[in-house]
Amino acid sequence: MEANTRSTGRLPAAFLTPGSSSFLDFLSDHSPEMLPGNRKLPEGVVEAPHGTTIVAVTFPGGVVLAGDRRATMGNMIAQRDIEKVFPADEYSAVGIAGTAGLAVEMVKLFQLELEHFEKVEGATLSLEGKANRLSTMIRGNLGMAMQGLAVVPLFAGWDEGKEKGRIFSYDVTGGRSEEHGFAATGSGSVFARGSMKKLYRPDLTEEQATTLVVQALYDAADDDSATGGPDLYRRIYPIVTVITDEGFRRLTEDESSALARSVTDRRLEQPDGPRAALL
Repeated sequence: MEANTRSTGRLPAAFLTPGSSSFLDFLSDHSPEMLPGNRKLPEGVVEAPHGTTIVAVTFPGGVVLAGDRRATMGNMIAQRDIEKVFPADEYSAVGIAGTAGLAVEMVKLFQLELEHFEKVEGATLSLEGKANRLSTMIRGNLGMAMQGLAVVPLFAGWDEGKEKGRIFSYDVTGGRSEEHGFAATGSGSVFARGSMKKLYRPDLTEEQATTLVVQALYDAADDDSATGGPDLYRRIYPIVTVITDEGFRRLTEDESSALARSVTDRRLEQPDGPRAALL
């Protein structure tokens, strides 16, 4: 087949008439070695940079997904300005925690999966369907996860049918759970979740929701060495994205800068952050 392809300069018919709306199934049939979970790794534990804390919060008009910028490798800082939050399509986004290289590759495959489905079917997947497709991809990485190369993302988006923002979390086996109100994943997630638990309320405005995620990331960085807080000197700020019925939007550097500075300025007065009422 390869010789025939070279001589005619044409792709095989199977490549032009995919039998499935899933790009992953297509790769599994024709080039399974290209899927990350099918690659052979050396024996033993593999050291690789890891992304850390991702947080998400819903508000009446949509959902906010944000992440810090630090990647670690063991006790070392591998990168200070890694990007961990990506659009999946126009109305959804993925925040990655875990092995950074595999996670970024998984996000790119997920983007192709959604685009391929839309082109083949002529319609977009429901938000629930997108969450299920991502679950399948994570399950396919289980062999890598057992060798220490886990990918544990947060998925969030605007549900056009239910007209609200929704959040989905995952475990290393691809198990999927819908989170209500707020969620966190990664090494600093315990501290970020504790922060959001005290500050969240269902009637947040978009501005309050973006402030809340930065406060939560600040608290995570305060107690988790693998999570990076706002770095005002290097101009490295959390990535904050908002998804509404108008689609995906990432805060500009000026907006992120102003938000991070307002939080850090208030922390000069209250180092432990805002106080929640006892009752």
